[in-house]
Amino acid sequence: MLQQSFSSAFPYQIQNFFATSKSIRFFFRLFIITMLVSICLNKTAIGQSFSTDKKLTAELQSYLKKFHGQAGIYVYSFQHHKQVAIEADTLFPTASMVKVPILIALMDKIKAGELQYHQTFTYYDSLAYPGVDMLASFKNGEKIELSKLILLMLSLSDNTASLWLQAIAGGGTRINNLMDSLGFTQTRVNSRTPGREAIRLQYGWGQTTPYEMAMILKRIASGTLLGQPYDDKMLRLLSRNYWDEEALSQIPANVFVASKNGAVDASRSEVLYVNGKKGSYIFCICTNHNTDQSWETNNEAWELSRNISKLLWEYYH
Repeated sequence: MLQQSFSSAFPYQIQNFFATSKSIRFFFRLFIITMLVSICLNKTAIGQSFSTDKKLTAELQSYLKKFHGQAGIYVYSFQHHKQVAIEADTLFPTASMVKVPILIALMDKIKAGELQYHQTFTYYDSLAYPGVDMLASFKNGEKIELSKLILLMLSLSDNTASLWLQAIAGGGTRINNLMDSLGFTQTRVNSRTPGREAIRLQYGWGQTTPYEMAMILKRIASGTLLGQPYDDKMLRLLSRNYWDEEALSQIPANVFVASKNGAVDASRSEVLYVNGKKGSYIFCICTNHNTDQSWETNNEAWELSRNISKLLWEYYH
């Protein structure tokens, strides 16, 4: 009876085995497809390859070839989904563009509930950074909101506020880890960051590539970096730039622009998101080893930024 029961059950066990095998194969294939879709979505958000605008590339190359120094640029058109990439994966100093990663790290802490946007902090003289920063003129023990520190960092590019905010955001190591987790492996904070002293001598406060800095702004503008409402807040904060005499000066005043620029003697850089009337675009231009290290309005790198900004506005409009 036992043998008969086993024999009669055997065909069912075989069928059940194959059915289970099919289920396993189905779920395995589903897992693979899910992983591939996830990778593709991540690539779309961070590193999708767009078709090259050959005409615009040629026009921009003609400007860069004349520049006395090293220059790289990345341009992306939201309307045409085309790009220009010239030395776009080359590392450049960020100068004050490093304040964008600092902003992201601060907003990430606000998102996590570790900071409050209107949280009050106390300023002390020991925080002052040499220069003409507005925050450094504050009285010892004076109170200031986090929101106003961010305003000083982004709008006036106040270095005292920025270095303080770098510490409030968790320091350079945390900021770098966050950028890495977001898919940006070349954008780094160097100053006051353990283990990065040697590379700081080469690139200064921070380093990035034209492509990565442009993609950071693209994801903020698209609401796909930290998500809403945090990306919208960052975009608004980046639209209040006091330093508007270079690339910004070539865009009509009634057009929304979010931007951050950076400048040290031998390096001048800018990143802009332009919400134009006939389409939006992003571009980041970085320079290094500049022959012209003057601080006059007609500095060669600043003239390059103006010319390229003018060209792009007219090209897309």
